[in-house]
Amino acid sequence: MTQPRYAFVIDDNRMIANSLVNMLQLLGYEASAAYGSLPAMQILSYSVPDLILLDIHMQGVNGVEMCRFIRRDERLARIPVLAISSDTQPELIASMRSAGANAFLSKPIELDGLEAAIAAAQRDASLTPP
Repeated sequence: MTQPRYAFVIDDNRMIANSLVNMLQLLGYEASAAYGSLPAMQILSYSVPDLILLDIHMQGVNGVEMCRFIRRDERLARIPVLAISSDTQPELIASMRSAGANAFLSKPIELDGLEAAIAAAQRDASLTPP
């Protein structure tokens, strides 16, 4: 029997974060959320998830900087990161990709779209050289 996968949601909107946790649980993940970048940094200092869902627009440290923080930590560097936002400007998505995000999903998020985006992020992460 395989162990449950652990997904970590980082979004400063509690309602969206909790909704994503619920969707991830429906997809078979153990999931939890941090409601902003600073709490997420604290949790990531001792926890290594199998997948990170990261909102781009947050107060304080935004998603681009948070993604760079994740990629600088050798424990987290190869974890698939799925960037999420209702802002679909190509420049913003390109910024997240250059910061290390493996895939992008626009809000509002539906279960089928989430499942497909997670698969894309995992494929991309597995192709990324160490």
